[in-house]
Amino acid sequence: MNWLIEFFGNPANWSGPYGIPVRILEHLEFCLLALGLAALIGVPLGLLVGHTGRGAHLVVITANAARALPTLGLLVLVMLLTGVGTLPVLVPLVALAVPPILVNTYEGVRGVDPDLRDAAYGMGLRGHQVLLRVQTPVALPLILLGLRLAAVQVVATATVAAYVGLGGLGRFIIDGLATKDFPSTIGGAVLVVLLALVVQVAFVLVERVAVSRGVSRRVRTR
Repeated sequence: MNWLIEFFGNPANWSGPYGIPVRILEHLEFCLLALGLAALIGVPLGLLVGHTGRGAHLVVITANAARALPTLGLLVLVMLLTGVGTLPVLVPLVALAVPPILVNTYEGVRGVDPDLRDAAYGMGLRGHQVLLRVQTPVALPLILLGLRLAAVQVVATATVAAYVGLGGLGRFIIDGLATKDFPSTIGGAVLVVLLALVVQVAFVLVERVAVSRGVSRRVRTR
């Protein structure tokens, strides 16, 4: 507790280019960019596979393979191939974020009541209209769940940016360990945990706004 008071009570940690606000913004920049790229890959692919039913086994295999990738090892490998920069950080973060987004989107679309889908076709809607107007709104809770899981994992893992000399909250942890500045190390870890909790709450609020009450009731009664 004394270390936390020492870290958060130090005015020097709240100002300047290496202060807490700047490090949080840097951390969020990595996370938002990685999550955005992962969503651009995982959501459309999950919608397509869930709607057509083609490539389902490939989705599962790919997701499991991506989960097995060692984040730090992948970071070092990409850094050796491309040099120091943002890319070595984004590659492992995107690889980490795609599986939960892809799988939850696929499962959400696949889990839509077949009667509801057939009724949409019976009304004259075409394939892409059924996907966008019927299946996607019903699958939205699971899609948002996948995004939330991915976001929390990315926030927790983006500390690896410090290994390649970039910023973010990982700087407090890595630099603190290197210099035996334990208040900085523990304070950085606490900030990462708090940021992950904020992300959780933000997604819960988004779900309440974006998901219709009828779909929410349907999910809760399952």
